[in-house]
Amino acid sequence: MSDFIREVDEEYRRDRVVNFLTKYQVALIGLVVAIILGTAVYRIYLHYQNQAAETANARYDAAAQLVRDGKGAEAQAAFDKLQGDGPAGYAMLARLKAVETLALRDKAAAVRGYDAIAGDDSMEATLRDTALIRGAILRVDSDDPKDFELRYTPYATEGFAYRSTLRELLTLAAFKRNDTESAGRWLDQIVIDPNAPSALRSRAEAFLGLVAAGPVGTMPEATKPALELHPTATPVAPPAASTVATPSVAVPATPAAPVSAPAAPTTPEASPAK
Repeated sequence: MSDFIREVDEEYRRDRVVNFLTKYQVALIGLVVAIILGTAVYRIYLHYQNQAAETANARYDAAAQLVRDGKGAEAQAAFDKLQGDGPAGYAMLARLKAVETLALRDKAAAVRGYDAIAGDDSMEATLRDTALIRGAILRVDSDDPKDFELRYTPYATEGFAYRSTLRELLTLAAFKRNDTESAGRWLDQIVIDPNAPSALRSRAEAFLGLVAAGPVGTMPEATKPALELHPTATPVAPPAASTVATPSVAVPATPAAPVSAPAAPTTPEASPAK
């Protein structure tokens, strides 16, 4: 009896499956075809995206080579063009590099360009931070020290990636107006920050000796931190844009700045664990 019931039950299930397939066979076939076509379209899209990225990378490298060859005007034109028609990630990098190239000829215009990038919410956050610190490096030797402090003090916090470098710049501004108390406070913040670069902490410890010696009329040349620049350094990959996947490419190095500015870090300082 149990075998009979099992056979009836199995026959009933088979009939239900057959009826379902018969009723919805057109929809099921359409779904399968749609999946196959969607996969093919996606693969074609990825192919063209990769081709566009490779082309943009070659254009970026060619423009960077023009900078190394001393052809600043041609390089800037190439970066401007890439900024206008390149993929999102390369366009943002090209914008930053174009301002860097401009700084070789017109620092005031470059400062305005860096300020524009730093305030542009459409740019990735790390690139905005990079533009802000590079603008500060260019400003520190030309701005009034007090104005410089008012402009950049709000950024010298734990939340800013290049806080230690900015604190060193603020130290230099304080030295310029003989405010050794403020200089000492900035140096102390560098020294006690466990995530500050070791070379920068060592420099800050050495500068604390100047603070202990009291006010100085003019900061001696030997005590001014040198800004070591690497125009041909390999760039760091930008953060992935929210709308377009970007390949791993590099944040270009900053242009030459006055020797009185401290070294800009090549990577952001990690914030301490909460």
